[in-house]
Amino acid sequence: MIQLKRTNSNNSDFIELVKELDAYLKIVDGDDHSFYNQYNSIETIKHVVVAYLDFTPIGCGAIKKLDNTSMEIKRMFVSPKTRGHGVATSILIELETWAKELNYKKCILETGKRQVEAIQLYKKNDYKIIPNYGQYKNVENSFCFEKHI
Repeated sequence: MIQLKRTNSNNSDFIELVKELDAYLKIVDGDDHSFYNQYNSIETIKHVVVAYLDFTPIGCGAIKKLDNTSMEIKRMFVSPKTRGHGVATSILIELETWAKELNYKKCILETGKRQVEAIQLYKKNDYKIIPNYGQYKNVENSFCFEKHI
């Protein structure tokens, strides 16, 4: 059974999972990796969820305040060997619940067009494509999503 733990970006399991995520994204994003990577610092994230299976960390995600009504979903990742079992959806729902508890009205996020599994995850969980926001405004390889919670 999957266990979810609320923590912050100082959590060593989260840090290790993010290293796996960054290695994966370096391959998938190719030449665009350095652009995206500059927006993925985890040093000051206060709201992190780590998923465990038999006490082994297998996935993570985070939320970060974007404005007074929105939290941004960041650093979503599930280890490749445990994908396809609903772990990412469990993490996402926990992040949405946490954002709601903190009185935010919506979650927004950006993902790359090459992240096919991520796009499917967000669509399956009722996220709607929106115009690219912030630093992603004119980035052709980005999709931005939002969900009112």
